[in-house]
Amino acid sequence: MAILNKIRSKSIFLIIIIALALFAFIFSSILDSGGFSADKQNRVASINGVNIDREDFAAKVEAQSRRLGANASTTRAVNTVWDQEVNRVLLEEQYEELGIQVGKDRTQELLKQALQSDARFQDADGFFSEAKMQEFIATMRESQNPNDYRSWLTFEESLRNQEKQNIYYNLVKAGVGATLKDGEVAYRLDGNNVDIQFVQVPYTSIPDEDVSVSKEEIQDYINDHKDEFKTEATRSIRFVKFAEEASLEDENQLKAELEKIRKPYTSRNGATGVNETVMGMEETENIEDFIAENSDTPYVDRWFFKKDLPSSIADTLFSMNTGDIYGPYKDGKFMNLSRVVAVRTMPDSIRSSHILIDYQGAITNTQRGPVASTSTRTKEEAKQLADSLLTVLKRNSSKFEDLAKEFSTDVSNADKGGDLDYQNPNLFAEEFRDFLVDNKTGDLGMAETNFGFHVIKIVDQKNSQKVMKIATVVKEITPSDKTISNVYNTTQKFEIAAKDGNFQEVATENGYAVRPVQRMRAMDENLPGEGAQRAVVQWAFEEDIKVGDIKRFATNDGYLVAQVTRKTPKGTERVEDVSARVTPILRNQKKAEVIKDKFSGSTLEEMAQSQNQAVKSANGVSMNVPTIAGAGNDPKVVGAAFGLNEGELSSPIEGERGVYVLKVTKITEAAPLDNYASYAAQQAQKARVAVNSKVLTALKEAAEIEDNRSKFY
Repeated sequence: MAILNKIRSKSIFLIIIIALALFAFIFSSILDSGGFSADKQNRVASINGVNIDREDFAAKVEAQSRRLGANASTTRAVNTVWDQEVNRVLLEEQYEELGIQVGKDRTQELLKQALQSDARFQDADGFFSEAKMQEFIATMRESQNPNDYRSWLTFEESLRNQEKQNIYYNLVKAGVGATLKDGEVAYRLDGNNVDIQFVQVPYTSIPDEDVSVSKEEIQDYINDHKDEFKTEATRSIRFVKFAEEASLEDENQLKAELEKIRKPYTSRNGATGVNETVMGMEETENIEDFIAENSDTPYVDRWFFKKDLPSSIADTLFSMNTGDIYGPYKDGKFMNLSRVVAVRTMPDSIRSSHILIDYQGAITNTQRGPVASTSTRTKEEAKQLADSLLTVLKRNSSKFEDLAKEFSTDVSNADKGGDLDYQNPNLFAEEFRDFLVDNKTGDLGMAETNFGFHVIKIVDQKNSQKVMKIATVVKEITPSDKTISNVYNTTQKFEIAAKDGNFQEVATENGYAVRPVQRMRAMDENLPGEGAQRAVVQWAFEEDIKVGDIKRFATNDGYLVAQVTRKTPKGTERVEDVSARVTPILRNQKKAEVIKDKFSGSTLEEMAQSQNQAVKSANGVSMNVPTIAGAGNDPKVVGAAFGLNEGELSSPIEGERGVYVLKVTKITEAAPLDNYASYAAQQAQKARVAVNSKVLTALKEAAEIEDNRSKFY
């Protein structure tokens, strides 16, 4: 009993010890699993305490990337989703606080409004059927593809969110208005005007070098205007680009390869392992197959006018005959070898008309691009009809227009009698083009293309001139493995030397251009002249990266060696970063004081004389359009003018471009109205239009937002 009593007397201590042991056990488990920071490590953002999970955000980014298409960058998708998520969280807070909800009945009404034109949800009379919609939903819910039903639920949710947003904005707009006094002020700002005489002494009258601005003065200005100089965290870097570009040796090697295939050459047959003699470009009879086998681009079967060719080779090629070879020659990033296939004369502009008879399986051009024709005619039936029409037209060509309107399936010109106007013949399908250039004005005939059978009439031909068909072996000039290896070695040597020495000095010694990039933000993606280089930006913002750190990055066409030159934390901008912006402001303020001290006299004319300036006039100056004729836009000066009485002389006023002294010569007030309701309504409407953007801006400024995007993307 004594022992039990002793335990009871110490029970409070035992409880504390056990509790501490349990707490230590739980705390140890938390640390082992990632600690209290585990949630933070998987958090893309926190918006007023609402966390955005990494996985959920990533799924939305993936969906957004699909919507934007293959050419859009991941960063663009991330930023789009970010804006959507911030807006969603901030607005949902408002909905909850105001009790804004969208119930089942309202959701059904929204679905009806959104889907009433969809044939899937219409009855036999063409009216929206809720029963059909419910059947559609039930079918999706029970289908084997859960993504379909999830998409439907997302669609419903988007309708509800849009409705809640509309309700919220309408509530805000209902509280935004304008009084009759506001209407009167707006009316008078527009209608009241003054005539003035003024003397303007421009700031440029004092040389900049006569006025100095110190770092301390700039810093004081920043301190007094902190809201204007808020900044995100930024990084500045400099980099050297090492491009994997073909060397002169690579170009000469490619030129030798093209020179080899001009004449017959020996090539190893991959199938038999036997060396075979291959006809060269000069002698081959099947030029199209030769081009297909040896060129990076296929043979183009078209007639080239001289103006169609690069000016650097046009004269040379057009002085050649059929079968002649030109090259190898360099054309931009390519090495070419060209052969003149054929030479003739041809009009560069032909007016024609046609009647198109399509058939099942032919191609039809639509706004969505080429699609299969919906015609039920067979190819044989289409040819028979085209032959019949051609026979009729050869007897009486005046019927062409009427027959085109009746039979042509080319809806783009059938109502014009098939008229195709003047066109470059090369714009037509090969068979159509050949008929146009092989025949003369007035000829009728037929050609078959992928679009069907064309009954064609040549109406007119203009500007006949020399043309030629040219076959060209095109080979892209690319760096060889040796060149790529040399670029890598050069890059590596520079990286090592820059880490051991001074980045700029090492680059200068080796003749490399150093390119600076100032004030990158965490979610920036592009480097000037290099396009998307997100990896470089991410590296520069890593927490353990210090000023002076250097790293090499692989790009699509070589390497970048980058060095961090400055790290600027979030907060107020530094003197060095805003000096170019603030210095002119402070300099003009100092100039204004000098100019003011030089003014003397009691009349405007005397003051003008003291500054060696002329008295100028401006009439009809209004507050709504604060522009002074001969001096430009200057709201501060115009505002001062409206504060003067007629005939009153102002004291010197600091304006945008100089110092002014004014005298109001006439005040014209707008005639009073019996009622300013219409002007009040206009002001209210202007204010309501701006609600949507201003509300979100205000919510974002008031919110506590933690942005971790740059850690994940």
